[in-house]
Amino acid sequence: MSSAASPLNVGSAERVTLATDAGPIAALQAGRADAPPVLLVPGFTGSKEDFGPLLDPIAGGGFRVTAIDLPGQYQSPGPHDPAAYTPDRLAATVLALSAGLDPRGDGVRLLGHSYGGLVARAAVIDRPAAFTSLVLMGSGPGVIGDERRAVLEALAPVLAEVGVAGVYAASLQLDAAQPGYVEPPAELAAFLRERFLAGSPAMLQGMADALRSEPDRVDELAATGIRTLVLHGVDDVPWPVAQQHAMAQRLGAGYVVIPGAAHSPAVENPPLTASALLSFWRG
Repeated sequence: MSSAASPLNVGSAERVTLATDAGPIAALQAGRADAPPVLLVPGFTGSKEDFGPLLDPIAGGGFRVTAIDLPGQYQSPGPHDPAAYTPDRLAATVLALSAGLDPRGDGVRLLGHSYGGLVARAAVIDRPAAFTSLVLMGSGPGVIGDERRAVLEALAPVLAEVGVAGVYAASLQLDAAQPGYVEPPAELAAFLRERFLAGSPAMLQGMADALRSEPDRVDELAATGIRTLVLHGVDDVPWPVAQQHAMAQRLGAGYVVIPGAAHSPAVENPPLTASALLSFWRG
């Protein structure tokens, strides 16, 4: 895609570790310490680096932005119980981080990508007063779409039998078989491998289980009254585009489709993604 960037480019962001009751959380931070806080939550098998190309633009737009690894992801340790990785359980970590990022209680601008959208939604439903707004990026109303659900079901026994490395190898084979597959550059491929293998097996199982069982909580989210934006790439797949559009309508939310992007608009078209986010947050 013409505007694609690398998640390895995190600009001027600092790598920090944030303390929570759930354990240390690895994060990237950029922007003035006294600027309004933004918290970015990654998706299944993702990490803080998935937002790398957005960090400087968001900070330059007048915000203090923090992107995290959820517990069990990449550089954040996590518990060994798969039940600890449901959206409700992970929402507690998001709420704790939000309190630390917003000591004055003015409210955090929260964004969740993919599975992170389900986690962010649970946090808002639990404590709407902690947030000024919510962005659901490439996320959906409940269980993941049929195509990706079938992949998760196929990989579940692989995790049980041969572990995280086996799942990674199988995932590479599935990706390579897709029409139009383009092998990533060597440096990026090495990072993606390192990140995946660093993930907790319990996290992979727990999040995969939740993606196949998460209930539709759109009405609960709408009842909070929080200002919401639904944003996705024009070629997004995990949750069908029509489903995300319908979710936005049910929420009375803003709705933005990013051209030249699929499931990761933060990397696939960062200029337009950053512009849409800044416009929403300033509004």
